[in-house]
Amino acid sequence: MDIKYSYSYLLLLCIFTTSLTAQTKLKSGKMGSVQDTSAVKISKGFKDTATIDMYLQFKNIVDTVQVDTTLTLKKEYKFNYLQQDNFNLISFANIGQTYNTLSFNSWDSNTSPLFGARARHFNYFEHDDINYYEVPTPWTRLTYKTAFEQGQLLDAFFTVNLSRQFNFSIAYKGLRSLGNYQNVLTSSGNFRFGSNYNSKNKKYNAKGYIVMQDLLNQENGGLETDDLDNFTSGDEEFLDRSVFDPAFEDAENILEGKRFYLEQSYALLQNKDSISNNSITLVNKISFEDKYYQYSQTTAATSFFGEAFTTSINDKVKLENFKTSLGLQYSNNIIGDVEFAINYSDINYGYNSLILFPTETITNRIQSNFLGLEGVYSKTYKGFNISGKGGLNLSDTFVGSYLDGSISLNLNDDIKVSGGISINSRLANYNYLLYQSDYLNYNWYNFDDFKNVNTQQVKFNFQSKKLFNVNLDLSNIDNYTYFNLEETLDGVNIIKPKQYNKPIQYLRLKLQKEIKVGNFALDNSIMYQNVVSDEDVLNVPALITRNTLYYSNQIFKKSMTLQTGVTFNYFSKYNMNGYDPLLAEFYTQNETKLGGFPRLDFFINAKVRQTRIFFKAEHFNSSFTGYDYFSAPNNPYRDFTIRFGLVWDFFL
Repeated sequence: MDIKYSYSYLLLLCIFTTSLTAQTKLKSGKMGSVQDTSAVKISKGFKDTATIDMYLQFKNIVDTVQVDTTLTLKKEYKFNYLQQDNFNLISFANIGQTYNTLSFNSWDSNTSPLFGARARHFNYFEHDDINYYEVPTPWTRLTYKTAFEQGQLLDAFFTVNLSRQFNFSIAYKGLRSLGNYQNVLTSSGNFRFGSNYNSKNKKYNAKGYIVMQDLLNQENGGLETDDLDNFTSGDEEFLDRSVFDPAFEDAENILEGKRFYLEQSYALLQNKDSISNNSITLVNKISFEDKYYQYSQTTAATSFFGEAFTTSINDKVKLENFKTSLGLQYSNNIIGDVEFAINYSDINYGYNSLILFPTETITNRIQSNFLGLEGVYSKTYKGFNISGKGGLNLSDTFVGSYLDGSISLNLNDDIKVSGGISINSRLANYNYLLYQSDYLNYNWYNFDDFKNVNTQQVKFNFQSKKLFNVNLDLSNIDNYTYFNLEETLDGVNIIKPKQYNKPIQYLRLKLQKEIKVGNFALDNSIMYQNVVSDEDVLNVPALITRNTLYYSNQIFKKSMTLQTGVTFNYFSKYNMNGYDPLLAEFYTQNETKLGGFPRLDFFINAKVRQTRIFFKAEHFNSSFTGYDYFSAPNNPYRDFTIRFGLVWDFFL
């Protein structure tokens, strides 16, 4: 057995054994007393009887929410590999492969480039994906889901408060799936350890985490063009997808990363009275991330990628990113909450060799260290919630800045409106600026040539359970940077980074409404998108829709919650982005239109006590609506399959 899977099963066994020592029943949203009180230990500082509303998770104190163990349609949407709603994504055939994006997120708050291989980052835990916890008793959550052919998906999580002041959590998410096609095995592991501490006088707070993750994918380049007709024909001879000979069968890529984060704060002033509330807090943050991406291939696929320097391929790039900041937070009833900090970044990205061409030399490294400024502001005034944040690099080479401001208002108990403006300017991702490979076509250095990508976005949100939800954003993008299919020579796709020097306007409008009649409900989500530019460099479908008709009820004397229904997914035809397995990136192409096929999923979900069971027949319409379904050119979407899984919560 793979070593990392031995670790995951050992962690699962330890958590499961601990969990069986005692269990508490939740009734009417509250945690009842346990008969054998010797088996339950309430963390020091909590009440003798724990209730479900005492189990909290948060990124920051203002974002604190209660742990949710209910069974809702949103849980159905999130029960997948990413454990989040994938409305605007379409997965590849095997779980753990990449996703093609049906919608483009044009704005982010980064002031420096991101690491490349973005197609490998869908399941990569970023800083904003980490939660902290506060629980009166130990809490365990086990998530399991079947995979394709050999393997399974398992996420084991455990957290406990050793006292009211100190909490730690540990989790491991592991996947192994062979897949239905040749050479598409996926194997990934995400280890997380987090902790937070508050002193008894509430002056000192510390929280931090360690994340170690590796995501390995075998790559086959997709189906050969000659086999596309065999796939779409529906011929029984080819329904066994393992009979297809893909472009190659000896390649794999892997993304590995380690990140260490610590945030500390100390209250220098705490002055509270009936008139004013003044506080000054010193804040320090430290982050270090070490990650690499590697593509290896036993025999160079020159008919797919072009000529190579060597007969076997081994490309590896590494990034070391250190960042620390020191700042002050000031809170006042009249002024609001203000935070200002100065930060320091040290970046080291690159390779261990130079590439020498007759007319140019591809350098091997991008390095820099620089200072920066950042600030946050929030204030509630006459019902309006005003917030803003920004950052600026004090660097001549890594020029970057962002500003994000928003305002929201609760018109009544049901209606909430919000709007904002966001501005960002930063360099393109590192693999656009510098890339080296044993394949000749995949070597470039654009650091001195590419300009900053500039994005301005206006956004508006309207939320109402009684009426509907609306999300609207309008973006203007200058110097949009992308990978482009330049041309195809003798079957070889020439992929190059490119920067579009004209503005792009991009509109997204999403409507969501759920209609309930008795125990039946119809949930509707529809997104309209429009891109205005002189050239087709940013391609998205004009229409994306998801409609779910389902039945929900409590049965067996309300001891079980049952939920069953059918989900319809559809997006209009468009020039879908292609996938490059060497870069682990998607590229723009305008030769092949894909999409326009329906996807129907039938599901039966149930909840018994704190266990949620999920059963789904995915894409059950594949055999009678045609086999013309793809996630990217030459990469088919998954066939009809039956999947099973569960989420099991233990409150000790």
